[in-house]
Amino acid sequence: MINSILYYVVWSPNPSIFSGFDRLRWYSLLFAMGFIISQQFMIHFFKKEGHDENLVDKLTIYMVLATIIGARLGHVLFYEPERYLSNPIDILKVWEGGLASHGAAISILIALWLYARRTPGQSYLWVVDRIVIVVALTGALIRFGNLMNSEIGGKATGTDSGFVFARETEEILNTMKLPITSIKAYKPLDRQAELTGTGRVPVNFDIEIEKGSFDEANLKSVLERDVKYALTRFNSSKKYMAEDPETPLNLEIRDQGDHYLAVVKTFGQAKYPTQIYESLTYLLIFILLFLGWKKYKSEIPEGLYLGLFLISVFGMRFVWEFFKENQVDFEDSLTFNMGQALSIPLVVIGFGLIFYSLNNKRKQSIKN
Repeated sequence: MINSILYYVVWSPNPSIFSGFDRLRWYSLLFAMGFIISQQFMIHFFKKEGHDENLVDKLTIYMVLATIIGARLGHVLFYEPERYLSNPIDILKVWEGGLASHGAAISILIALWLYARRTPGQSYLWVVDRIVIVVALTGALIRFGNLMNSEIGGKATGTDSGFVFARETEEILNTMKLPITSIKAYKPLDRQAELTGTGRVPVNFDIEIEKGSFDEANLKSVLERDVKYALTRFNSSKKYMAEDPETPLNLEIRDQGDHYLAVVKTFGQAKYPTQIYESLTYLLIFILLFLGWKKYKSEIPEGLYLGLFLISVFGMRFVWEFFKENQVDFEDSLTFNMGQALSIPLVVIGFGLIFYSLNNKRKQSIKN
């Protein structure tokens, strides 16, 4: 029993908070929560260090606009410039997805420079050093939102440990021209003997279908054809599932009285849940930065926290990208993917900022 839990997870949560109401999603809620919680932390920082807490509302507006605009433009310019530059109106369709954290980081740094210029009594680096604490927390929440969306996942683990992302396959199966009432993917506990240690792991789909005019024989024929096609011909299914196209579909149909229950026994690919890795990394960075601020506060040399943030966040981002699938096809031909290439200069800048802040503190100590 314990081994069956530890091996792999079939992951297929509904990205919507309320079933049947797709506009309110976990990703959107977690994204918004990041800003709400961050604002409360910034109020706390301002109070403790003797700054006007009313300025946090102004700062929040800069942050929200910079994050959304920068993340969107970052995705457009770094990942899919040809698509968006040929259809510029699509750039505004943020709800369709496509946000890049590197673009957000650059935009936030620019926005905070503008904020500091218009806010007497607060230096640019002082503000940034406090903002990066809460940005790490927001990043953790956003990556968890990516997990709830079953997006930005990892490569195949090659072992029987990992996540099988089955949500897209459920959605494809739901498009079959049948009176389907529900589809649910899950890990079958009675198929543990089929584990081979290669990352091809058992996955079942329970499909509830209204009886209508179907008899069991006709329904089985339709399902064998359409389910097999959905599992082996759609790119999104082939990305996450591992159904053998040359073998007959393993299918059981059970008469449940008022409906049929079709049990499809197939296989999925165990993949690295890199969303969890990144989320926990950013949460740990937030905790360490916050504890450091709590102890030292105004004693922190200006620029030090920004440098530590850039090195830790984008240094670990560089590492986790080795376990993630590339987001766009052109990255397959690169030595380092786009996420890694954009992280390198930010890490270098981080080291430069640490050297600058510590050297500046040393000079001030000599003067005093």
